Amino acid sequence: MKILTCLTITIALTAPLQAQTTAPTPNVLQTQVQQELNEAAQAYRRGNFAEAQAHSERALLLDPENKTAPMYLARTIHAQYKPGDFTPENVAKAEEAIFAYKRTLERSPGDDEAYKAVAYLYDAIKEEELLREWLLQRAGNGSLPNDKRAEAFVVLASKDWDCSFKITELPTTKVTTVRGNKVLVSYQMPKERVEFERANECANRGLEMANIAITLMPENESPGPTKQICFWSWQNWLKWKERYISNANSVDNTRKP
Repeated sequence: MKILTCLTITIALTAPLQAQTTAPTPNVLQTQVQQELNEAAQAYRRGNFAEAQAHSERALLLDPENKTAPMYLARTIHAQYKPGDFTPENVAKAEEAIFAYKRTLERSPGDDEAYKAVAYLYDAIKEEELLREWLLQRAGNGSLPNDKRAEAFVVLASKDWDCSFKITELPTTKVTTVRGNKVLVSYQMPKERVEFERANECANRGLEMANIAITLMPENESPGPTKQICFWSWQNWLKWKERYISNANSVDNTRKP
């Protein structure tokens, strides 16, 4: 009976101690979180990105509301992605980094680094449709400053310009002749009519994107790089449409019986 009584007292005395060891005080918890983040930073600087990821994950597990840990985690995963490597494992690592950056954006919607990292990774793994959706989401977000939205529209416009450029600059489409000191450029209808329609569609859409970007920029704003790109794209697209469509159509007409 005495042994049982002693055992009961011992359990009663140790129970509070066990509770204290499994639930650290806020100060102790924050110290542990900071230590994990410090270890993550040191491992990152040494190039041990997988180790840095593990420390970042532990920090986030200890404190799910920590503001720093999600970005640490996203960066350490991103650092393990190898550009140009399209093996399933490497693409999966890029997708893992995208997911981590999006978690960061859920807490900080205006985080430019996270937004641009997602755009970069979508482009790197050739997810063109997902990239376009991502850019359109940014461009159409009225809660963001106009200059941020304009940047997204500029990238969209450049993508459309590239789409049309790949068709119009083909040797079978663009004809360059030299007459004296002058270089003359003319365009021919692509062999496949669908290619012409595709180039025209991309050019029209790109003009629309560039025009929206321009309207989002204040009129009294100094002509910075973004605005210059918009005006350059807008003017060149207009010239392209006038020259390419008229020349290509005239060539196409001569081919008809």
